[in-house]
Amino acid sequence: MSQAAAPSVETAPSQRFALTALILGGAAIGGSPIFVRLSEVGPMATAFWRVALALIPIFIFSLIKKDSGPKPEKLSDYAMLILPGVILAADLAAWHLSITMTSVANATLLANLAPVFVTVIGFIFFRAPVSRIFVMGLALALVGVIVLKGGPSAFGNGDLRGDGVAIIAAVFYAGYILAIGQLRSRFDTIRIMLWSTASAAVCVFPLGFFFEPQMLPPTAYGWAIVFGLAFVSHASGQVAIAFALAYLPAAFSSLTLLLQPVVAAILAWVLLNEAIGPMQALGGLVVLAGIMIARRG
Repeated sequence: MSQAAAPSVETAPSQRFALTALILGGAAIGGSPIFVRLSEVGPMATAFWRVALALIPIFIFSLIKKDSGPKPEKLSDYAMLILPGVILAADLAAWHLSITMTSVANATLLANLAPVFVTVIGFIFFRAPVSRIFVMGLALALVGVIVLKGGPSAFGNGDLRGDGVAIIAAVFYAGYILAIGQLRSRFDTIRIMLWSTASAAVCVFPLGFFFEPQMLPPTAYGWAIVFGLAFVSHASGQVAIAFALAYLPAAFSSLTLLLQPVVAAILAWVLLNEAIGPMQALGGLVVLAGIMIARRG
């Protein structure tokens, strides 16, 4: 992959620091399936609270950080800041819908095709060079995800329509990553996340309000779950990834999405007593090996 471009709105950290933020962000998002599974409201309502509640820490930090870099000046600037949120809302809706239409294994595996779409779209539309080593690492990481989820036989219990929706979710998330990556050359992390998160909440709310039986979690436990999803997976995870996208190529950054099923498997083992077998352990190691190889590319 090409080397990361120098940022224009923040002082460039070392690539090691940006990589650390990227890995931590991917790990934080990896916990989202656990939060969604434990949520007391439906998938669309959960998606709304995920972005709506995340606005609280993002907005507070935006007030603390007064020198937030260049501000949007034209209508097109505001449109570009809103666009990632619209795409993210479509991704969340498609992802949660796919879980209800096909097997969880299929939905997870196919949604993790996002790095492939990021690489292809970046190469075709943005002329981002792609090395053979990176492609090898990407392919190996994808194989690791398949092994982690039980091998090729994991695809056997799905639904064709649900599988298609999961692929659409992967395309939308690829678009989200690329949109954030383009914005990071002009605006700072918090400004981008504030606008994109707010627009995502506005777009997801009607889906939850009209298609879910209830919007409000009925217990304090339910509120704790959606607050955890918002603060950990979005306000921490997505912000860390958006920060790293200023200093690392979008295709490589999207590859950290493949850490999510690894983290989800570990959390399911710790919190839900779902055992990790030899195949899952092997798959996790293969994913990590693929990411390390891709980094060299």
